[in-house]
Amino acid sequence: MAAALLRAAARDALKVDSAGVYEGYLDPFVAAVMEEADISMEDHEPKAMKTLDLASFDIVIALTQEAAAEAKRLVDGERIELWDTVNPSGERGGREAVLAAYRAVRDELNEKIADRFADFTQKP
Repeated sequence: MAAALLRAAARDALKVDSAGVYEGYLDPFVAAVMEEADISMEDHEPKAMKTLDLASFDIVIALTQEAAAEAKRLVDGERIELWDTVNPSGERGGREAVLAAYRAVRDELNEKIADRFADFTQKP
């Protein structure tokens, strides 16, 4: 979500990519809440960090402690920022409760992006 949100906000001002600790699949709840924000995840292909050249990035933003640890194995730790983010996939209580949890993460990431990358992002 974070990469797609930043890519949408920064347009061509920043090179943005996304990777996880492990290669996975596109979570359908991520796709749903991003579609609500008019951001399509249709072309997103999840990949693992080890498949990217992290040294080519000025900043690596990790959303979990595990991701930060993996990034530190691959790149200088001074370029890593940890935005410790709740994993909404563990939410219970039905579809609406799960969607609400994903929306909360999306909105939190949007706020962090607006603060951290204010010089590069488009204002609505």
